[in-house]
Amino acid sequence: TPKKEDLNEPELRGRVEFFNSDKGYGFIKLVGSTDKYFFHVSNAPTSISEGNMVTFELERGQKGMNAVRISVADKND
Repeated sequence: TPKKEDLNEPELRGRVEFFNSDKGYGFIKLVGSTDKYFFHVSNAPTSISEGNMVTFELERGQKGMNAVRISVADKND
């Protein structure tokens, strides 16, 4: 039987469309889609900035799906 971790959603790729470091949140646009996801700075690396390509997972929040476990993607990807 597969382990529970194996059933997780695959990592998604996106681009940071907006980030406000003062307010501590931003939005990531999913690659190949018009979908955008909210993220809080607590779920992102400190080096994140607008225009970064990132990988992330989704988690249901109070107001919809949120980007979590965000990592800045290697520029060579």
